[in-house]
Amino acid sequence: MDFWQQYRAIDARDVRFDGQFVTAVSSTGIYCRPSCPARTPKPSNVTFYRTSAAAHEAGYRACKRCLPEAVPGDPEWNLRSDAAARAMRLIADGEVDRSGVAGLAARLGYSARHLNRILKDELGAGALALARAHRAQTARTLLTASTLRFSDVAFAAGFGSIRQFNDTVQQVFDLTPGQLRDASRQPQDAPARDAAPGGPVRLLLFLPTRLPYDNGIFRFLAARAVAGVEQATDAGYERLLRLPAGPAWFRADPAVARGTGQAALPVTVSVAGLGDLPALLSRIRRLFDLDADPVAIDAALARSAVFGRLAADTPGLRLPGAVDPHEILVRAIVGRQAAASATSATAALGRLARIGPSVDVPGTGLSRMFPSAQELADAPGPLLRGPLRRNDVLRTAARLLVSGALEVGVGARPETLRADLLQLPGVDPWTADYVTMRVLGHPDTHLPTDAAVHAGWRLVARGAVGPDALPAPAPAPAPSPAPSLDDAMATVRPWRSYATLHLWRAALRSAGRSAGRTGGEPPDVVA
Repeated sequence: MDFWQQYRAIDARDVRFDGQFVTAVSSTGIYCRPSCPARTPKPSNVTFYRTSAAAHEAGYRACKRCLPEAVPGDPEWNLRSDAAARAMRLIADGEVDRSGVAGLAARLGYSARHLNRILKDELGAGALALARAHRAQTARTLLTASTLRFSDVAFAAGFGSIRQFNDTVQQVFDLTPGQLRDASRQPQDAPARDAAPGGPVRLLLFLPTRLPYDNGIFRFLAARAVAGVEQATDAGYERLLRLPAGPAWFRADPAVARGTGQAALPVTVSVAGLGDLPALLSRIRRLFDLDADPVAIDAALARSAVFGRLAADTPGLRLPGAVDPHEILVRAIVGRQAAASATSATAALGRLARIGPSVDVPGTGLSRMFPSAQELADAPGPLLRGPLRRNDVLRTAARLLVSGALEVGVGARPETLRADLLQLPGVDPWTADYVTMRVLGHPDTHLPTDAAVHAGWRLVARGAVGPDALPAPAPAPAPSPAPSLDDAMATVRPWRSYATLHLWRAALRSAGRSAGRTGGEPPDVVA
């Protein structure tokens, strides 16, 4: 976007652009989100910054009225695969907190100096400043939504000291931590910590997202939930996962509208160590695709008559991501080897999950961690039932993950990750594409050999699917030939992953009708 496109967006107070840039006003010394309700500043007083970190570096503080940190993330980081986008994904996942700027640069294949040069040119701030802005955002969330002690908030947000925390909050928000908490209108009724001293921290938080939001993602997760590790229904999802400080747990409930053009996903989280909290929240955001721009996606899908109908029926469809990239690879391999159905694959994964350790996390009936690559590589005997080749494929992948010869994570380039996966014996293009789509949240994946995709396409191409599907009208005197699946997919690039999800949903609806479930589906879309 150029200056005047951004200026028109802030003049219209367009919430769609919240999180994609900030508006710094020289006459006030503050920066705002595009939808800030304050009077539109003069163009001569405005500077637009790609990130809030760049505005911090230029000496601006956050607006107390519109709270520019309380917005979804920039959807472009999933759409792009350059160094800046990959760095932003890793910073959100806590890479700088875990291994410093040098570690982040090494993950991306650059020197720290060169990476900082790239980030400053592209985003207006270096890696440390970007990580600091992310810490400030986490601190604001915890201060306004919990009763955690300030020292706990500081270390949970990733700050190295209380002084650093106090100075950053004061600089960014022009408020002390106490003033920021007092100014919050969020309820603070629930305790922030379990009763037992030293027990796991449990918090109720609301993660912002953009409208519309289709809560049908819960059905996708429920159909693939692994017993003991996950539990899901149409109205909620919970699971255990491992983080550096120990086992973590979260529960997510359907997204709810919170003001004009805004929504939030309610999540209850529990972590063994406060330092794990930022990474956990980032992974939940990726799993539920909270940073997507649904208006832009649906507008692109509307370029195809077929996908346009599906998007109109189900606006705001979300792409399920991953909380553990290695787990997604294991799931894809097992699912492809099982081949028969998602049900049989889930059953096989349930047996495989018994290799993982048992844990006791208060407040949940879940008791098992999904096995790590190390645990799968070291497990005696066959990992799966059936031919030995199935076990060989899975064990080989696990050993490569352990050795570091295969890297599967959010910092990868889509084309590089796909090529690396295809080098594994027994991994076909479907498996590589599916892992790329889920792990990276890659929006432009097409699965041309997927049976459910073809089943859904056959149904929607003839207009047989929709919540209010009607008998097809009489054919026109000279009907134009229907486009092929590949042609229709090419029309909606770079959003083919979302088109794929629509086709999966169409196939599932048809299967439900065939099985006699004629009551329809519950309304899922929050708009």
